[in-house]
Amino acid sequence: MRNSVNIKFGTDGWRAIMGKEFTFENVALVAQAFSDYMNREYGSKRVPRVAVGYDFRKDSENFARLFTEILIGNRIEALLAKEACPTPAVSFKIVDQKYDAGIVITASHNPPGYNGIKVKTNFGSSADKQVTNAVEDFLGKNPVAKKPFGAGAPRIENFNEAYLKFLKNYIRLEEIRQSPYRILVDSMHGVADSHIERLLAGGRIQVTTIRSNRDIAFGGLAPEPIPQNLGPSIELMKKGGFDLGVVTDGDADRVGAVRPGGEFISPGIILSLILIHFVEDLKRGGSVVTTVSNTALIYKVARKLGLKVHETPVGFKYVCEIMRRENVLIGGEESGGIGFQNYLYERDGMLSALLLMEMMAMRKQSFEEILGRVEREFGKLYYIRCDINYPSELKPKLFQFLSSHPPARLHEQKVKEVKSQDGMKFVLEDDSWLLFRLSGTEPILRIYSEATSKSLAEGLVSQGKELAFNL
Repeated sequence: MRNSVNIKFGTDGWRAIMGKEFTFENVALVAQAFSDYMNREYGSKRVPRVAVGYDFRKDSENFARLFTEILIGNRIEALLAKEACPTPAVSFKIVDQKYDAGIVITASHNPPGYNGIKVKTNFGSSADKQVTNAVEDFLGKNPVAKKPFGAGAPRIENFNEAYLKFLKNYIRLEEIRQSPYRILVDSMHGVADSHIERLLAGGRIQVTTIRSNRDIAFGGLAPEPIPQNLGPSIELMKKGGFDLGVVTDGDADRVGAVRPGGEFISPGIILSLILIHFVEDLKRGGSVVTTVSNTALIYKVARKLGLKVHETPVGFKYVCEIMRRENVLIGGEESGGIGFQNYLYERDGMLSALLLMEMMAMRKQSFEEILGRVEREFGKLYYIRCDINYPSELKPKLFQFLSSHPPARLHEQKVKEVKSQDGMKFVLEDDSWLLFRLSGTEPILRIYSEATSKSLAEGLVSQGKELAFNL
């Protein structure tokens, strides 16, 4: 009964190429397996309740409809989004209306040819391996049961309205609205749409949104906020006229930024700035969570502020585990997913962008003034991530080699520490570092570096490539 395609959940959901692995037939298999899992967990006690949302990708609304038909065909109470919405809007709906789980049809930041399925738990965060492994185990076990819409099932609601109201209440909305700044928002043709611009309308702040329209090809680029995909916003920031550029990914749970002059600001720096804002401006306290691939600036800022730092593997679900068990002020990944105290157990790109604006508004300082102070105090760090297609047969050999024969020196510096929590990370004498890890959502090898000079960061990546291809 099971399709021959090997459906496997990665770092955050199952993602695959549309028309190849990601087909209506395979989505139906996943929907049935998920329904079987939900009925096993809840069916003996009560009817499970699941919220379903979707993004702007090709056929996302149709995949969501199919998934919902299978949920109600398995006697599960389903709530379907009326229109495309950010992933955090689905998480908010789950928590706000006490649903047992959620499904988001999205491939997040992946290239245009992909689509995917994210599974959300009853507390709004991404499902862990225990859940996704259980769903995988049910694949193909039972025939697909599908029931057409009708007779009040499913319920259909606008997820965006309640979510945006929640955002308004989290931030100092009027203070941001009345600030004198000019903000460029790049939605990358994703579901952030023009929400930020509409949210801040009616005050002194001037917000200009680009790439807000639905484009299933995403302009031919992956909707991921990394420099090579941000040509339009970088060019506008080079020309002047804006105090800050903020960028969200395809499903609006990740953030990036561009400073005046066109330099990309990595998510780790954004996290560091919001951390400072929370402690110094909002007088909050708590610990900090960061992934192994994030910037060393987070540790420097936390040390100065006297805050404990947890380091996790890449994946927001690992960040969330710690956020659920202790008072975490802020936690995030190098890829731009950041979560916040007294919020959902979920990352949010739009909220991250708004909090940067809130920091500017409360301090009455430009982004350049704020960032300049941080660079003077902690030093400027140069962060590089290089994604390369890497032969499958070399992947196990690479990590076996790096583990058994770690380099003693890199770029004429001694390697002082080796970390293998997620991939292989080599920390040098001056705290510069080089990291190798495999993507959890795409068939690529990622090589990261960070150093106190651009030339050293680039040199480390080049040396990393040599190591990867000269085993």
